Amino acid sequence: MRICDLHPAERPRERLARVGAGTLSDEELLALILRTGYSGKGVLELAGLIRRKFPNGDLGRASLSELRSVKGLGLSRAAAIVAAAELGRRWAESREEGVLLEDPGRVWEHLHAIRGERKEHFVAIYLDGRNRLVHQETVSVGTLTASLVHPREVFGPAVERRAAAVIVAHNHPSGETRASPEDVETTRRLAQAGRILGVPLLDHVIVTARAHLSFRREGLL
Repeated sequence: MRICDLHPAERPRERLARVGAGTLSDEELLALILRTGYSGKGVLELAGLIRRKFPNGDLGRASLSELRSVKGLGLSRAAAIVAAAELGRRWAESREEGVLLEDPGRVWEHLHAIRGERKEHFVAIYLDGRNRLVHQETVSVGTLTASLVHPREVFGPAVERRAAAVIVAHNHPSGETRASPEDVETTRRLAQAGRILGVPLLDHVIVTARAHLSFRREGLL
């Protein structure tokens, strides 16, 4: 089905304007981002193909290279999808400002966006004096090493935001929560920097799809 074959009132853009984005299917919303299909395949067909290739939320985690492997998705269209997914994550995080993160379980619940990621994401969570979220940043993406996670990248925003404390967290795509020697060394360096700056590192939480590990509870911090 091509968009031009639909009645004008039933086309995605017109329906969005008339009754709101919440009434559109995933394929229709994706079609609005893509705008056009390619020779022999309409934009709704292309959107359906993409959703089948990346089901159950995988589209929001797909990399630029993974998207570009789909026929009809060049750099521009793939980049638009990645950008839309990142905006969605950022807006969702901003709505959670003020949430109380007083224990590792709450941190695990809060970090739903990275628990199932296929690459390691290292996140810094900045808290006020009552352990409420004031800001959050993804510090690095990739295997955790001291070169990727430098204290200045973690504590620079803490100083700018006047945070009272910091919690760091990262996911293990393998599903294993056990801390590696690199995890322990990185945590040690960050805790030392926090003590010097007067912004304590409260915890380092490793998260997976179903479990988590708290460095503080395990006596590693």
